[in-house]
Formats: sequence, C-alpha cells, structure tokens
Amino acid sequence: MTRSVEPRAAVDPFGEEGDGGPPLSERGWRITVRGLHVVFVLMLTIAVVTIALSPVDGSKPALLAALGVLAVAYALLGAPAITSRDQCRATAYLVVLVLVFGVLAWQEPSLLFLLFLGYPQVWFLSERVPRGMAWTLALAAASTIGPFVAWSRGDEPISGPAQTLVGLVFSLAMGLWVFRVLEQSRQRALLIRELERTRASLAAAQHERGVLAERERLAREVHDTLAQGYTSIVVLAQTAAAQLDTDPAAARERLAVIEDVARDNLAEARAVVAAFRPAGLEDSTLVEALERLAARFARETGLAVRVDTSALGSGPELRRDEEVVLLRGAQEALTNVRRHAAATAVVIRLSRVAGQVSVHVEDDGVGFDPDSPGGAGLEGLRGRVAAVGGSVDVASSPGAGTRVTVRVPGS
Repeated sequence: MTRSVEPRAAVDPFGEEGDGGPPLSERGWRITVRGLHVVFVLMLTIAVVTIALSPVDGSKPALLAALGVLAVAYALLGAPAITSRDQCRATAYLVVLVLVFGVLAWQEPSLLFLLFLGYPQVWFLSERVPRGMAWTLALAAASTIGPFVAWSRGDEPISGPAQTLVGLVFSLAMGLWVFRVLEQSRQRALLIRELERTRASLAAAQHERGVLAERERLAREVHDTLAQGYTSIVVLAQTAAAQLDTDPAAARERLAVIEDVARDNLAEARAVVAAFRPAGLEDSTLVEALERLAARFARETGLAVRVDTSALGSGPELRRDEEVVLLRGAQEALTNVRRHAAATAVVIRLSRVAGQVSVHVEDDGVGFDPDSPGGAGLEGLRGRVAAVGGSVDVASSPGAGTRVTVRVPGS
C-alpha cells in the first residue's frame, strides 16, 4: 500500500491540518521531493568516488561505512520522514546525519562538501524554526570539530572550518528566509480560503434572500390577482345559482361574467409564472387597464364605477414596476370595497402632482376606523409600494366612506 506524498516542513512548516493548504501544489511538492532524492544519490556517489580516489587508505573503510550508514538511514528514516509527518523518524535520521558528518569531518574534512546536502535536509525535516536552527548548529558543530583538530595538528588549513562556518551562516539565513516566505504563503492561503468561505456564505445568503423575495412576490401576485379573481367567481356563481329559477337572463349574464373573470385569471396566472407585467398591462396603457378593471368590477358587483383621469396631465412615462404597483393598488382597494364597504358608487382617479403619480379609489360605503389593525392585503400592498419608493394612504371614518391612495415617484 503506497502512501501519498504530503507536503510537510518545507512547504508546511507548522504541520497543522486545515491551515489553508500548502504553498506548493501536490505536483510541485512531488517534483521537489524527487529532486531531493536525486541530489542525495548524486552527492553520495561523488563522495564515494572521492574516497575511492583518495591516496589515504587507512580511513577508507570508516568513511565508506559512514556513507553506507547514511544511505541506509536516509532510505529507512529520512526519505519516509520527508514525505510523512513522523517526527520520530525525522529525529532519528538527524541524529545519524550529525554523527556521520562528525566522522567525515574527523577522518576526511574534504568531504564536507556534503553539507550542501545536509543543511537542506535539516530544514526539510524541521517543522519549527527553533528546531531547524538547533539541528543546523549541531550539524555545523560536528562538521567543525574535526577540521579544527586536524588544523591544530597542521593537517588542515584554517580555511576548512571557515568554510564550514560560512556554510552555517548561509544555511541559517536561507532557512529563516524560507520559513518566512512559507509563513507568508500560509497566511495568504488562509486568507484566500477565508475569502472563499465568505464568498460562499454571501452567495448562499443572497440565494436565500432571492428565494424569499420570489416567494413574497408570488404570494403578493396570487393575493392581488388570482385570489381576488377566484373570490369574484365564487360570489358570481352564488348569485347566478340564486337567479337560475327567478331570472334566467340575469343568471346567464352572471355566467358570462364568470367566464370573463376566469379567462382574466388564466392570463394573470400565466403572467405570474412568467414573471411578466400584469396581463392588463401587456398590450395597453395604465389608463386603459384601469378602465377595463372598473368595467369588470361594475359588471361583477352592479355598482356605479367611474374612472377620472382629468388630473393626470403630462409627464415622464412610468416605469413598468410603478405601473404594476398602481394597478395592484386599485385592485386591492376594489377588493376591499366588494368585501366590506357596502357602497353604491366608486370613483377611480389617476393624478399627477409634483411629479408623483397617484391612483385614488374612493367609495361611499360604511367606512371604518383607520387606526384599527389592517388586513393582510393592505399590508402586502404597503410592502409592494415601498419597494418602488412610493406610499399608501388610507382615509376613512365610520359612515363616511373610504379613500385609498397609492403614490409612486413617477420617474
């Protein structure tokens, strides 16, 4: 069973789950690890060839044995530790690494070019900066003691330890820089992930608001059109049933009105589903739609209904949503007249004052107390009108009729 190659110290210096992801891609990390393995093999081969060509024979067995131990330790401990999060293996390999470099520095300081390999391995196997610094210092110390002893005997120039110290400084500087870059990359990755989560949350919230808004729109449309149409059909059907025996002609007239209302309801249902403008506004102006609404209401109720547009005047055309609001306002007001007013006459006035366009529906019915709680219809109408920047006023008193006024900005 093969283990996946997971980024660790070099790309994920903290080794924490859910930290925003490694700065390197999975493919980039695999290439980096394979490159490290290739460099290890090449450097070790060069060291073995150097030992084989060395004129000193007494130290060859010890040097070759040290390199052999290093190769086995890397295969069993170092390489698995790089591609996993096993700190026990990493620590064991670093101990072997320091000891082997101590032997190499004691026996053949010229092999210390392998520090080019050792220092990077320390940082690849260290998940914290202090840990990397400690093992770097340990490796430098092990690599420096031998050359100093050889120098004290006159066998090694002082440049050997000096080069080791230069390598130490370079390794520390490089390791700290790499960790700083990786920390910045980690922070960027965390920020990107947080931004993605925030964007997803906003998108979900926006979707939810859109769903709620659409439900409210459909509820208003059903209340303002279909529900009112069905109410008319029920009332007309009851009236027609009562007139069948006594006045068949009137009953037939009621049935014709029922058919007209049903057709209008069907058209409104299609408009609601398609999210179009009301069917009454599809091929006509707002004035024409109000006149048809008044004529149908008069046929349904037998009341005298008049449309007055003398105060409309001229001005900018209304937006579609403003026309819809005015038409729905008139429909809601007429529905309340049918249900509660007990009126004999209704006037629908369309006017324009200071740029605002208003529709007024006034009846001569029984009236009511405006301070009493309103019904769902008026509350829904207020919400619809407020959405286009308009307002709704209701003026009434018991026994004095009612006037409902819907205003829109008229932009």
